[in-house]
Amino acid sequence: MSKSAKPPISVHILDTSRGRPATGVPITLYKEENGTWHTVGNGQTNADGRCETFLTREQFSSGTFKIHYAVEDYFMKNSGFSFYPYIEVVFKIDNAGNDQNYHIPLLLNPFGYSTYRGS
Repeated sequence: MSKSAKPPISVHILDTSRGRPATGVPITLYKEENGTWHTVGNGQTNADGRCETFLTREQFSSGTFKIHYAVEDYFMKNSGFSFYPYIEVVFKIDNAGNDQNYHIPLLLNPFGYSTYRGS
Protein backbone atom coordinates (compact mmCIF):
# COMPACT_ATOMS: atom_id res chain seq x y z
CA MET A 1 0.00 0.00 0.00
CA SER A 2 1.51 3.33 -0.99
CA LYS A 3 1.86 5.94 1.70
CA SER A 4 -0.89 8.16 0.25
CA ALA A 5 -3.23 5.14 -0.01
CA LYS A 6 -3.08 4.64 3.76
CA PRO A 7 -5.76 6.28 5.90
CA PRO A 8 -4.48 9.66 7.10
CA ILE A 9 -5.02 8.95 10.83
CA SER A 10 -4.52 5.64 12.60
CA VAL A 11 -3.95 4.38 16.14
CA HIS A 12 -2.35 1.40 17.86
CA ILE A 13 -2.77 0.50 21.53
CA LEU A 14 -0.30 -1.73 23.33
CA ASP A 15 -1.18 -2.84 26.86
CA THR A 16 2.30 -2.75 28.42
CA SER A 17 1.08 -4.45 31.62
CA ARG A 18 0.23 -7.56 29.60
CA GLY A 19 2.69 -7.18 26.73
CA ARG A 20 -0.15 -7.48 24.22
CA PRO A 21 -2.23 -5.34 21.90
CA ALA A 22 -5.36 -3.91 23.52
CA THR A 23 -8.24 -5.35 21.51
CA GLY A 24 -11.82 -4.15 21.43
CA VAL A 25 -11.18 -0.61 22.69
CA PRO A 26 -13.73 1.91 21.31
CA ILE A 27 -12.08 4.97 19.80
CA THR A 28 -13.63 8.22 18.59
CA LEU A 29 -11.92 10.87 16.48
CA TYR A 30 -13.08 14.47 16.87
CA LYS A 31 -12.16 17.65 15.01
CA GLU A 32 -12.41 21.09 16.54
CA GLU A 33 -14.31 23.68 14.54
CA ASN A 34 -15.04 27.13 15.96
CA GLY A 35 -14.36 25.98 19.52
CA THR A 36 -16.65 22.92 19.32
CA TRP A 37 -15.62 19.26 18.96
CA HIS A 38 -17.37 17.34 16.17
CA THR A 39 -17.16 13.58 15.69
CA VAL A 40 -15.49 12.75 12.38
CA GLY A 41 -15.03 9.00 12.83
CA ASN A 42 -15.01 6.11 15.23
CA GLY A 43 -13.99 2.50 15.43
CA GLN A 44 -12.65 -0.20 17.68
CA THR A 45 -9.19 -1.72 17.95
CA ASN A 46 -8.76 -5.02 16.15
CA ALA A 47 -6.89 -8.14 17.33
CA ASP A 48 -3.59 -6.33 16.71
CA GLY A 49 -4.73 -3.27 18.73
CA ARG A 50 -5.03 -1.13 15.62
CA CYS A 51 -7.77 1.09 14.21
CA GLU A 52 -7.67 3.16 11.05
CA THR A 53 -11.32 3.44 10.04
CA PHE A 54 -11.81 7.07 11.04
CA LEU A 55 -11.82 8.91 7.72
CA THR A 56 -10.57 8.70 4.17
CA ARG A 57 -7.86 10.83 2.61
CA GLU A 58 -10.60 12.73 0.71
CA GLN A 59 -12.41 13.59 3.98
CA PHE A 60 -9.18 14.70 5.67
CA SER A 61 -8.34 18.38 6.21
CA SER A 62 -5.98 20.38 8.42
CA GLY A 63 -7.03 21.29 11.94
CA THR A 64 -6.99 20.30 15.59
CA PHE A 65 -8.05 16.75 16.36
CA LYS A 66 -8.80 14.76 19.50
CA ILE A 67 -8.74 10.99 19.89
CA HIS A 68 -10.89 9.59 22.70
CA TYR A 69 -9.71 6.14 23.85
CA ALA A 70 -12.49 4.53 25.97
CA VAL A 71 -10.23 2.22 28.02
CA GLU A 72 -12.25 1.55 31.20
CA ASP A 73 -14.23 -1.47 29.96
CA TYR A 74 -11.06 -2.98 28.47
CA PHE A 75 -9.23 -2.76 31.80
CA MET A 76 -12.18 -3.92 33.88
CA LYS A 77 -12.38 -7.02 31.68
CA ASN A 78 -8.62 -7.71 31.67
CA SER A 79 -7.25 -6.52 35.02
CA GLY A 80 -10.27 -5.59 37.12
CA PHE A 81 -9.21 -1.96 37.60
CA SER A 82 -8.75 1.20 35.56
CA PHE A 83 -7.40 4.43 37.00
CA TYR A 84 -8.29 6.08 33.69
CA PRO A 85 -11.90 5.73 32.49
CA TYR A 86 -10.77 7.26 29.19
CA ILE A 87 -7.77 8.96 27.66
CA GLU A 88 -7.90 11.89 25.24
CA VAL A 89 -5.03 12.98 23.05
CA VAL A 90 -5.22 16.32 21.23
CA PHE A 91 -2.98 17.07 18.25
CA LYS A 92 -2.75 19.61 15.45
CA ILE A 93 -2.22 18.97 11.74
CA ASP A 94 -1.16 22.02 9.75
CA ASN A 95 -0.81 20.52 6.28
CA ALA A 96 -3.29 17.76 5.45
CA GLY A 97 -2.42 17.93 1.76
CA ASN A 98 1.08 16.53 2.15
CA ASP A 99 0.09 12.81 1.93
CA GLN A 100 1.62 12.10 5.34
CA ASN A 101 0.10 9.56 7.68
CA TYR A 102 -0.52 10.51 11.29
CA HIS A 103 -0.19 7.44 13.50
CA ILE A 104 -0.99 8.03 17.19
CA PRO A 105 0.13 5.00 19.25
CA LEU A 106 -0.85 4.61 22.90
CA LEU A 107 1.29 2.62 25.35
CA LEU A 108 -1.10 1.78 28.13
CA ASN A 109 -1.34 0.21 31.58
CA PRO A 110 -3.90 0.60 34.40
CA PHE A 111 -1.86 3.36 36.09
CA GLY A 112 -0.20 5.21 33.23
CA TYR A 113 0.11 5.84 29.52
CA SER A 114 2.29 7.53 26.94
CA THR A 115 1.72 8.53 23.35
CA TYR A 116 3.74 9.86 20.46
CA ARG A 117 3.50 10.48 16.74
CA GLY A 118 4.44 7.25 15.04
CA SER A 119 5.02 6.41 11.42
